[in-house]
Amino acid sequence: MKKTVNRLNYKATGVDIAAGEKAVGSIRKLVRRTYNQNVLSELGSFGGLYRFDPDSCSEPILVASTDGVGTKLRIALLAGVYDTVGQDLVNHCVNDILVQGASPLFFLDYIGLGKMDAAVVKQIIFGMVKACRENSCALIGGEMAEMPGIYHGQDFDLVGTIVGVVDKADLLPAQRISKGDILLGLPSSGLHTNGFSLVRRIVFDQLKLKVDSLIPALDATLGELLLPVHISYLPVLKPFLKDQRLHGLAHITGGGIPGNLKRIVPDGLAAYVSYHPGEYPPLFRWLQEAGRISHREMLRAFNLGIGMIVVAEESLAAELIPASGARIIGEINEARENKDKVVLLK
Repeated sequence: MKKTVNRLNYKATGVDIAAGEKAVGSIRKLVRRTYNQNVLSELGSFGGLYRFDPDSCSEPILVASTDGVGTKLRIALLAGVYDTVGQDLVNHCVNDILVQGASPLFFLDYIGLGKMDAAVVKQIIFGMVKACRENSCALIGGEMAEMPGIYHGQDFDLVGTIVGVVDKADLLPAQRISKGDILLGLPSSGLHTNGFSLVRRIVFDQLKLKVDSLIPALDATLGELLLPVHISYLPVLKPFLKDQRLHGLAHITGGGIPGNLKRIVPDGLAAYVSYHPGEYPPLFRWLQEAGRISHREMLRAFNLGIGMIVVAEESLAAELIPASGARIIGEINEARENKDKVVLLK
C-alpha cells in the first residue's frame, strides 16, 4: 500500500497567486483612466515607464515623497469603506510635494495584505484613481503583496510614492519669507491622516464606541466623522505657485501647526499664530473633552482644522481667501530671545 504524501504548495501557506492575478486584472481598466501621453508602459510591467518633457521647465527639479495612511486604515476596515483611504494616500503625497512648489507627474502604490481580496483591492485602487485624475497624476505601477506571516486576517497596509516637478526658480519655501508676511490657514476636512492612534484610544478604548455609533453632539456617526477624505490643496494653490507673493507652504500633518510650520521659517524670524481653541472645529473640541487631552497635546497630535498654511505677502490674501476659504491666522516677525520659530499667541 502506497503511503499518501501531503505535498505543500504556495496556496497552502496562505499566498494565492491566482487571486493576486485576478485582483490585477480587475483594476487594469481603472488604472488606465489615469494615463496620459507620457505613460509608456502597461500595468503589470516590471517597472513603470514615464516620458518626461525636459522643456516643460527652464530648470526642472524632480521632487519625490513616500508616505502612508497610518492607522486610519483600521477605521476604514471596521467601516468596510476602502475607497476613501485610497484618496487619502494620493492627496497626502500630493500635498507633501506641493509645499516645495511641485506638481505631480506620476504615482506608485504598495498594498500589503494578510489575505488577497480582489473586491477590497479594487475599492482602494478606485479611490487612488479618482484622486490621481483630480490631481492630473498618472498611476503607473505598484505592488500588491499577500503576506499572511506579517499581516493577519483582514489587516492591510497602504503606502504611496509620488514624483513631481518644479522649475528651480519656483522652488518653495522661497528665500523671500520675511517680516510682515501673513499666515493663511486653509481648512482641513477633519483629521486627514494623522492622530488616529490617539483617536482610537479615546473612542474605542475609553468611550467603548463602535464605528457606527451616533455622536449626538456632532449629529453624525463615528465613521462619518473620522473618514472624510484628506484634502488635496493642489487645485486651489496651483494658480498661485508662480506668484512671487507666495513665499512658503506648510502641510499640517503629524506634529500639528507648530511641528510643521517651523520647518519653513528662516532663522531669526518666527511665525506668530493667533488661532484659539474656541475656533477649532467641533470634532476636535469633542475629542479634547472626551479624551481629557491637554491643549499642548492637541497641538502636537492634530491639524485642528487647518490642513495647509500659506506664507505670503498681504496683497495675495485678497485673491487667495475667496478661492480657498482660507483665513488669516498670524504673521511673520522677528524672533524673540528664546528663538522659537512658532509662537502661539494667547
